[in-house]
Amino acid sequence: MSRRIFVRACRAPRPGRFRTAVALLSISASLSPSALTAQAGTPPRDTVVADTAARRIEGVLVQAIRAGNEAPIAQKTIDRAQITARQFGQDVPMLLMQAAPSMTAHTETGTQWGYSYLRLRGLDQTRINITIDGVPLNDPEDQVLYFANLADLMSNVQSVQVQRGVGTSTAGTASYAGSINFETMPVARRERSGDVEVQLGSFGAQRASASFNSGLGDNRLAAYGRVSALRTNGYRDHSGVMGRSAFLGAGWFGNRDIVKVTALVGQLADTLSYTGATLAELAQNRRYNPLYPNERDKFGQQMVSLAYTHAGLNGESSSITLYRNSASGNYDYFDLPDRYRYNLAHTWYGLTSAYNVERGVARLSTGVNANIYQRAHRGYYQPDTELYDNTGHKRDVSAFAKASVDVGRTRWFADVQGRWAQFRYDPSANAGISGRSIDWAFLNPKAGVTLSLRPGLSAFASYGITSREPARSDLFAGEDDLNADNVADFGDFSRVKPERLHDTELGLTYTHPSFDLAANLYSMDFRNDLARIGAPTASGAIPRRSVGSSYRRGIELDATYRGIEKVVLAGNATWSDNRIKQFTDSSRGTPVVRHDVEPMLTPKFITTHRVELLPTPRLGFSVEGRYQSRAFLDNTSSADRVLPDYYTVDASARTTVRDFTLTVRGVNLGDTRKFGSGAVSGSGKVRYFVLPARAVFVTLGYSF
Repeated sequence: MSRRIFVRACRAPRPGRFRTAVALLSISASLSPSALTAQAGTPPRDTVVADTAARRIEGVLVQAIRAGNEAPIAQKTIDRAQITARQFGQDVPMLLMQAAPSMTAHTETGTQWGYSYLRLRGLDQTRINITIDGVPLNDPEDQVLYFANLADLMSNVQSVQVQRGVGTSTAGTASYAGSINFETMPVARRERSGDVEVQLGSFGAQRASASFNSGLGDNRLAAYGRVSALRTNGYRDHSGVMGRSAFLGAGWFGNRDIVKVTALVGQLADTLSYTGATLAELAQNRRYNPLYPNERDKFGQQMVSLAYTHAGLNGESSSITLYRNSASGNYDYFDLPDRYRYNLAHTWYGLTSAYNVERGVARLSTGVNANIYQRAHRGYYQPDTELYDNTGHKRDVSAFAKASVDVGRTRWFADVQGRWAQFRYDPSANAGISGRSIDWAFLNPKAGVTLSLRPGLSAFASYGITSREPARSDLFAGEDDLNADNVADFGDFSRVKPERLHDTELGLTYTHPSFDLAANLYSMDFRNDLARIGAPTASGAIPRRSVGSSYRRGIELDATYRGIEKVVLAGNATWSDNRIKQFTDSSRGTPVVRHDVEPMLTPKFITTHRVELLPTPRLGFSVEGRYQSRAFLDNTSSADRVLPDYYTVDASARTTVRDFTLTVRGVNLGDTRKFGSGAVSGSGKVRYFVLPARAVFVTLGYSF
């Protein structure tokens, strides 16, 4: 193992390397209780109106999780039209960073496909609460979601809401940097429909996708399904990706009741490319990948849920969903001549529910979520020598209540979440230690007010507190197995304190037929902030350590202008000031106390701007630029550990003839040869991940 420790310390691995499996339930489409009441008496044979009512009922849990337009929350909702305009099978973070403020992302392969990583206000994915139709997706142990495991996910998404800051209460791990909620495509549609897409692109990119919707008939049954497959050779050497997925939603849709089953199956296989390259290596070969061509991973997921939703007579609605998901897979690690393989396998059972009611000027949403989870961690010296076999168990119970009331021109908002979580560890049989566990309990309150200044113009202010428990890798200091040899280094699990955030948000929104603007000021103050500090561990994870206090403050702008006929101008921008007040840095050997340094991978300025030209309803063009200022690659603010600024330009052209649509997309047309991210290894080497290289994708779609 000693040689493995040395080589892994020279790598910059993906954080929280172990996969999440995705819980999926079933509910989509937004719901207005008052609108639902108006539709409640719809005659069963009126299919046109009935499908509208059914689709609204589908969204009960989504409504409880999401922030309404008038909530005092910094938010952005990306609808289906915007998704269609941008989506070509790329991993979800690469799409979201173009569409919402304060987001950065990078990919491992040097293309838009495969493993990619998202940061919101400079904080990584483990600090972002992610749900799909109201069901939590963050892995309970690692608190992260790997979108690459769900190939072509956005083809099944109707809308996405991104909340920044503590946001509104949700299910699963606490919203820390913010939250992302996916709303899947509605099943209850008026007529039968479907589509087929085939796509070819640079670096061997291929994608095929097909969907079918049965339509909602007099028997009140409906089903929607999609199958997708994609592959790419990758831009970097031996960084190929192959992903497959299938999605199914089916149910019975009554006037006031829905019973629905949803299933999702995904499989990912790739050649590993999770380590960046040094400038010297890139100067010789920009596609250089220091990992071996036969270091690979392969993971599969199977998810199913059963949901019941009911709409009452007086504007109230409720939903309860049972869900299960499981996943297993392997990934390799070579320290030649030694070869290792790691296996992960987990099951996750949960229940989530919501109740919404509206009475005149008052609204109330409540919800409960509970789940149990276990994951086996196994390590092997190839071909078949077992090194360890331990199991992590997690239990999580949470409940929330959020209410708003209108008083004159103001809407007062309050939200509170209570959450209890427990982590229990069963060591390997030969570890020489006993099992151990730890519990956490949190109370996360938020409050705010929205003031209508005049029609279309409003201002808001909110304040919230949220806390979250450490991830498994924090408790283990990056190790994957505790035993008699290393347990003394970690002590009791309580040595790692929960993180706590105090978040203040001030905003202004303006809505007009020709112009929309959202402006937001934020101040996020952290206590016991767990930041990436120090060298990588033997397992390849970069450990996080508490840096005490830190803050992130900034201003966010998001605007759309439609005042020119057949032209749409849109863009967003973020300027921020971010500081770690003080911490002890041991990354270069001798401990050094550092003061007032910038957190890693947190650029001060980010902007995305887009021009859309629509000369006819069947012809459209778009050009989109993105600028990201320089950032540091560790928490030392050292000039030799910098991620340079960059600017990229993408463009697309889309035409529709009868039932056929042809789309041509160009990515990084200027072939900007800079970097999307990077890391500093334990030996002090600075490694970079190249930006997705210039590429062209051609997509042909047929709808019926």
